[in-house]
Amino acid sequence: MADEFTFDFARRERIGLAEAVFCSGKTAEQIAHAVGLAKARAEPILLTRLSPDLFAMLADRSALDYDPFSRTAILGPWSPPGGDPAVAVVTAGTSDLPVAREALRTLAFYGHAAREIADVGVAGLWRILAHEEELRRYAAVIVVAGMEGALFSVVGGLVGGLVIAVPTSTGYGAARAGETALHSALTSCAPGMVAVNIDNGYGAACAAVRLLNQLHERRAPARAARS
Repeated sequence: MADEFTFDFARRERIGLAEAVFCSGKTAEQIAHAVGLAKARAEPILLTRLSPDLFAMLADRSALDYDPFSRTAILGPWSPPGGDPAVAVVTAGTSDLPVAREALRTLAFYGHAAREIADVGVAGLWRILAHEEELRRYAAVIVVAGMEGALFSVVGGLVGGLVIAVPTSTGYGAARAGETALHSALTSCAPGMVAVNIDNGYGAACAAVRLLNQLHERRAPARAARS
């Protein structure tokens, strides 16, 4: 089993993002071994795409904070972050919430509170416009949408912060399991918007964390100069 893992425990120090365990495709024994490696070093760790069935197969579940809706687990010590959120996570529809919650849980793992705004797709444009002023206050806005992915460009044209598009695999036939929304994000005329892969709430949150880390590093010298 040990030959199957080469953990990058120095990754957080190097780039500000810790290694996560992507559980889909792994056995319960492999996941338990990965958790054991982290526990031996007292390292908190994030597990993604951990299905309820697979979680139930783990012999020692007591140390994991598990959320079946987002299919994420956090090995502590860990507590939900407080303070004012710097990131908003917006969904076009309720069906996009599992991916949005993956992003929210990833942000929480890194100590960042976030604001969730759900079910504000363009079929009722007034819903997102009602949040326009608020969305302009965030350093990053993660937009989670399936079907035609029109919400990406709408938000990208309204706010000045970093807009991260997350296409989801929701939608009928021509949505092509998220490919249509992905193409919409990639071909958006909203300048400066970035996109991650289909259903990748984790990756979107990591992009936001990179931004927040940089903002924190730039503000630290200014705070020190004032003290």
